This record gives sequence, C-alpha cells and structure tokens, in this order.
Amino acid sequence: MSDFHSLRYRRIHSIKASKDAPIGVFDSGVGGLSVVNDILKYLPHEHIHYLADTAHVPYGARDDNEIRHLTAQAVDWLYQKGCKAVVVACNTASAFSLDYLREHYGSDFPIIGLVPALKPAVLNTKSKVVAVLATPATFRGKLIKEVVCRFAQPLDVEVLPITSLELVPLIEAGKQDSDYMYSLLERTLKPALERKADHLVLGCTHYPFLKNSIETVFPNQFQLVDSGQAVARQLAHVLTHHGLINPNVTKTLQMTCYFTGGYTPQTEIVVQRLIAKEIRWTMGEYSI
Repeated sequence: MSDFHSLRYRRIHSIKASKDAPIGVFDSGVGGLSVVNDILKYLPHEHIHYLADTAHVPYGARDDNEIRHLTAQAVDWLYQKGCKAVVVACNTASAFSLDYLREHYGSDFPIIGLVPALKPAVLNTKSKVVAVLATPATFRGKLIKEVVCRFAQPLDVEVLPITSLELVPLIEAGKQDSDYMYSLLERTLKPALERKADHLVLGCTHYPFLKNSIETVFPNQFQLVDSGQAVARQLAHVLTHHGLINPNVTKTLQMTCYFTGGYTPQTEIVVQRLIAKEIRWTMGEYSI
C-alpha cells in the first residue's frame, strides 16, 4: 500500500477527546524533539505522545506517495492512542500529507503541520538573500512554494535552497557536534556564505539541534530561523479554539516516547541529549 486512501482506519473518538488527553507529535526521527521543547515550554501542563518513525528515517529522499503513506500510518497510530490533536513535526511529511489528513479526520481532530520559517527571514533580510536548509522532498512540496510566491517574490528576495541527505542520520546518531558534522556543514553551507545570505532558515525539525555547530563553523554569519515557537503558539491557539487546553497542572510525566524502529540504549542517550533538561519523560512500547 502506497497511498493514503488505501489505509483502513478505526474511529475511537466519539466527537473529540477530553481536555486532559495527550497531544500527539510525530516526526520521522528524533528531530521533532526540537518542537517538543518549544511546545512544553509554551504549554507546560500538557502531556505528549511522541512518535518517531525510526524504522524509516530519513524521509527526505523518499518518493511522495511513500511519505504520505508513512505519515498517515503514524498519525492514525496516535489517533488510536487517544490523542486530542497531532503536530506533524516534520517539514517533509507536512509538505505532502496535511490536506489528506485534515480531510480524513475532520475538524474535531486538529492537525498542525510545519512549513519552513521563510516569512520572518524574508521580512528581515538586509542582503535580500535568504538560504533555506531543508530536504529535497520539502522543496518539492507546495507549502514552501506558496510561501516563496506570497512573500519572497513580491519583495524581490532570493531564496537559496540548500540540501544535504547526510545531516539527519548524523543527528539521529547523536553526532550533531562532531568534527565530521563541522566539516559537512562547512561544505554544505558554503554556497549560502558565497551568495551573501544573511538569514538561514532551518527547514527540518532536526536542524535546530545544529545551531551550536553552525555557529561554531560560521560565527555570526547567519541569523538562524526555525518554526518551533510559531508551531507552539499555533497549537495553543488551536487547542484554545477547540476547548482542549488541559486545565490541570502536570506533576508527573510530560512526554512518552515511542520508536517504530525499537528501543536501544543509544536511542535513550540521544533523547537525553536533545530534550530540554526540565522535561520529564519516559519510553513507551510501540506496537501495531
């Protein structure tokens, strides 16, 4: 099965979930933890079910139908777990899946997606050149194309696409601050420096974990921009609109992590390095 409509679903919500139900956050791997950090900073009373599709990471080089299929499976799993809303914390998955998902689940199950934070970069650039670091699949999607047409072109701002399929696997392995990563970033971002880009949009949820490394290799060269805070604010707005904000203070766990590729000690080490220290979390067992 390779298409969204070929999947079978079982409805478990009668109308909508309760206020104290968890929020689902999905990414192809650990990158979405950057979004979780922002969500729980903004909505500290909520509990999150975080699902990482580590069995199929990375998504960036996969074809469009496969991305839709994998995303639909993941969102359905979170739906069956009783989540009151889902954040598709993956730019690649969002680029191809949001319309399908929202049509299927309807308005009582909010689904929030990501688009690279190009708008603020375009509005604030002085050099009139903005670089976007994202996956090839993200650049094929309509979301970023719509933002370019709506904001960049009217202001005559050049948008420079930059891709590397090596970055995500290195972050998944916990090597975001390694010497090899420094060398890779130097090669990957050199065109942005040569074209005098002053803003670098981190168009993948894995990439905020590269901020320190980018600053090490290119000190004070780029203004780094990502979508995490904007997504957290949008989620809060949507939950408020639907009457789904949790009124109870969470005193125990704030996040349960699930990994389609299975649990390994290395997985736990990587999560510990990436998640904000104040967040209380545990590993859950993924099963279908």
